Amino acid sequence: MAAVTVDSLLQNPTILLRPKSKVLLKPSRSLDCSRNRKTLRSRSSCFCSFKPRRTSHVVRASSSETALVDSFDTSSSDDVLYKETFPVERIEKVEGKIFIRLDQSKNQQDWQLTVGCSLPAKWILHWGVSYVGDSGSEWDQPPKNMRPPGSIPIRDYAIDTPLKKPSKGDMFHEVKIDFNPSSEIAAIHFVLKDDETGAWYQHRGRDFKVPLVDYLEDDGNTVGAKRGFGVWSGALQQFSNVLHKAEASPAGSPNNNNESKDSKNKNRPLEGFYEEQSIVKELSVGNLVNVAVRKSPETEKLVLYLETDIPGDVVVHWGVCRDDAKRWEIPAAPYPPETTLFKNKALRTLLQPKATGDRSGALFTLNEEVFGFVFVLKLDDNTWLKFKENDFYVPLSGASSVPGQHGQSDSTSEEISSKSYTDGIINEIRNLVSGLSAEKSQKTKTKEAQESILQEIEQLAAEAYSIFRSSIATYPEEDVLETDTSTTEPAVKISSGTGTGFEILCQGFNWESHKSGRWYMELKEKASEISSLGFTVIWLPPPTESVSPEGYMPKDLYNLNSRYGTIDELKELVKSLHEVGLKVLGDVVLNHRCAHFKNQNGIWNIFGGRLNWDDRAVVCDDPHFQGRGNKSSGDSFHAAPNIDHSQEFVRNDIKEWLGWLRHEIGYDGWRLDFVRGFWGGYVKDYLDASEPYFAVGEYWDSLSYTYGEMDHNQDAHRQRIIDWINATNGTAGAFDVTTKGILHSALERCEYWRLSDQKGKPPGVVGWWPSRAVTFIENHDTGSTQGHWRFPGGKEMQGYAYILTHPGTPAVFYDHISSHYRSEIAALISIRNRNQIHCRSTIKIVKAERDVYAAIMDEKVAMKIGPGYYEPPSGPQRWSVALEGKDYKVWEAS
Repeated sequence: MAAVTVDSLLQNPTILLRPKSKVLLKPSRSLDCSRNRKTLRSRSSCFCSFKPRRTSHVVRASSSETALVDSFDTSSSDDVLYKETFPVERIEKVEGKIFIRLDQSKNQQDWQLTVGCSLPAKWILHWGVSYVGDSGSEWDQPPKNMRPPGSIPIRDYAIDTPLKKPSKGDMFHEVKIDFNPSSEIAAIHFVLKDDETGAWYQHRGRDFKVPLVDYLEDDGNTVGAKRGFGVWSGALQQFSNVLHKAEASPAGSPNNNNESKDSKNKNRPLEGFYEEQSIVKELSVGNLVNVAVRKSPETEKLVLYLETDIPGDVVVHWGVCRDDAKRWEIPAAPYPPETTLFKNKALRTLLQPKATGDRSGALFTLNEEVFGFVFVLKLDDNTWLKFKENDFYVPLSGASSVPGQHGQSDSTSEEISSKSYTDGIINEIRNLVSGLSAEKSQKTKTKEAQESILQEIEQLAAEAYSIFRSSIATYPEEDVLETDTSTTEPAVKISSGTGTGFEILCQGFNWESHKSGRWYMELKEKASEISSLGFTVIWLPPPTESVSPEGYMPKDLYNLNSRYGTIDELKELVKSLHEVGLKVLGDVVLNHRCAHFKNQNGIWNIFGGRLNWDDRAVVCDDPHFQGRGNKSSGDSFHAAPNIDHSQEFVRNDIKEWLGWLRHEIGYDGWRLDFVRGFWGGYVKDYLDASEPYFAVGEYWDSLSYTYGEMDHNQDAHRQRIIDWINATNGTAGAFDVTTKGILHSALERCEYWRLSDQKGKPPGVVGWWPSRAVTFIENHDTGSTQGHWRFPGGKEMQGYAYILTHPGTPAVFYDHISSHYRSEIAALISIRNRNQIHCRSTIKIVKAERDVYAAIMDEKVAMKIGPGYYEPPSGPQRWSVALEGKDYKVWEAS
């Protein structure tokens, strides 16, 4: 056989997906591992070496075929029947350091804690403090004067502070916390979060604890226990040259021997220290797998060449198929070198290194009657690579008629694949719509059947969105073409959990409502009044027995005698609310649950009551509660055991409980607490089982700030909320925290330009997925007596003028309808209902400047907020003022 020079299939370099900046640290899986087989089998080699099992049957390769590895010509397209590039993604581990330093500030009175990390990422310090005399492991928020710029409070127990580069050229990020050592703070606690991936980094499986007093017990997570002090220059690249650690005091020194255990209040002066902790971050790295097929003129067989730039030993686990069912079979010999038989079901071939050392490949000789070539890649015993979660597939039947994709990029092939699939979904939706229209015209379709088709359409749309989201960084929901709403309000349900689109939500309690002990009865007396204001849905407080009186630390889920009232009073209230036309949402806390008993180690993680779970129901990476479940699928809530929703018995019990609440109490839907703590797919499971009329999740995390200033672009923040909604398959909405945060900055700083994004759309979730955005300006956490994130004082009506005229589902806080704002809020609700503004209404932002924002909805309602001037333009419509207040104005078209 004539040999020709190889023109490598791989002309593209390795694709590094994250991070963008260089990582000058040693990776765990080396990118330049030696290709020497003997070296790779040594103990000191990288772990990616492949070792065939001793029981494997070695299949001998043809010597003539071996020579082809270096002689397969792809430079000419004349005889190449098929050519494809498959992009693959794998995880690379990179090592770095977390560094902690404690030393005196420049004024020699205060002290400063510095926390930093050498790896590139969007790092967040999640931290809190404990005070002298505290017991247990709970955190408190630090005093406000201790919080660095850009810090965001997280509930009432922690602070999120972004780490920043000290200067532009630095490779590391850090944050500095100043404090007075004479305060009552006993320790600073923290964990580090990679905000891009959601990964948490702890110290020995627990929080980092920096003690500020010397009598605290070292429970294994303390840093700086050895009180040494060293000089640090701040240049991470010179760690080894600038660290001069002082020796700690000898354990047997006279001072230590004479120190009394009872003299807790006689604390030694604070001493500085410097400490490093190793950190391993997982990076997503992109590589390419190229395949080309041609026919051998000498043997009339098909020759398939596979090549990749994945480093280390790469094994192709492969077979052939003879029809569309793609059932794996073992083909006839010959086989490539280093091929073994796997359980008589498949073959495994170790790819051979190219002379350049940066690629490896193999040639596969196949008979013409073979329909297709199927394979997966094996990097080590625990790492397998597929293509879009399926086996790689190379069509071979009629290969000569298969048009080659020469010059086509991998992204183009992805687009073709995704487009063909989404086109199918679009056709399904069109068929359903056509069927619905035809049946409507014949007036033979029942209301229930119409609702079923509408729900199927929405589920297909959510599936199409999922595909689109996987390839696009952000998802702007385009304006939805609505049917004519000039007639009566539609009564059909659009989709389980999302209501009709015309909902207006009232939060029916505040942080103090439990104190009377009879809140259910008090609210019952106001049922007609709340309904008369124009609300359609009311959100009630958590109903279960709880360690905290407000209800957010649930204990026995089936015990509904709470500080708000008894189970019978709750049933009576729900019945009364239904009688005045209000749907009722129950506040359910699914992320965590307080235990009834301690385990053998004295840890509170054993539950009682009807749901008497053991510690298998608690996630194993909860830093405080030593669960035996799987790792958490979300963020940790430190104050109670985080529930492991991956456990089938847990999910079954929760679904049964939600069903019981629906039927026994009469709830119509759910407000879901702290949904950041667990995967949205579990929420979909719960909603599918309980079939709520409406559901909304609380996904609350920090917005994006730069040097303490809120960024104009909050796409990353709203994308995280969108991703959670999509994980539920669109079965639930979410509170639009992005919009609330942007309204804060716009109104506080007179920067109304913030209310339009770069594409001229609303900058919050409501701008991308309005049918799933529940807009609000205040709730029991942000306002009331907690005031964690209070709306700018005196500007509340500007906020309501915005959310009650815009798309999305608006929510009004109980305190505001009980205040002097009541009549203005009622007037805005009346305008919304009168003009049938709904969650998908169209919006045209006509002005977004320093001192004024204005928009027109559905060509029916115009509004402006801010001290600046705006009047809607005269034209086909005649506008009349419907409502006017301090710095806001609303018009209706006549």
